[in-house]
Amino acid sequence: MTAPLLTPAERKDLKARSHPLEPVVIIGDAGLTKAVLKEIERALTAHELIKVRVANDDRDERNAFLAQISEELEAAQVQHIGKLLVLYRVNPELHKLPVLTQPAAKKVAKTILRKEAKRNPVTGKLFILETSTRKTVAGTRPPRTERVRKSGQKSSKKAFQNN
Repeated sequence: MTAPLLTPAERKDLKARSHPLEPVVIIGDAGLTKAVLKEIERALTAHELIKVRVANDDRDERNAFLAQISEELEAAQVQHIGKLLVLYRVNPELHKLPVLTQPAAKKVAKTILRKEAKRNPVTGKLFILETSTRKTVAGTRPPRTERVRKSGQKSSKKAFQNN
């Protein structure tokens, strides 16, 4: 088993996310036992990103613990700072999106309306371009519609004529 490697950008993001976290597992004087490894496994499954405190003053031994944990549990080494070890392992169960049926997708749909002021390059008149997008949680998106309105007119069918 090999531990996954992180890119510098991913490592930076994970360090920032781990900053407010408290250690969830403490490795005591007995060292890295099977019970401690099992607890780290549970914490990684539940949280993905965890801190582990090592109650040992030997830096080389802490490095050995970090290497052993990442190798056995296939966790990425994010950071080793002082007596704290930061580990990360993706749990695909936490990132699953619910699969919605078509009627349910309609209920969760959301319409986004953007307005932009544009100038006609030929006539120089100012007009407002409205773009509406309809998104659903399932990720399907109906086609985008655009409407052009002359400036100063109300939103009606007459207002959406050509310039």
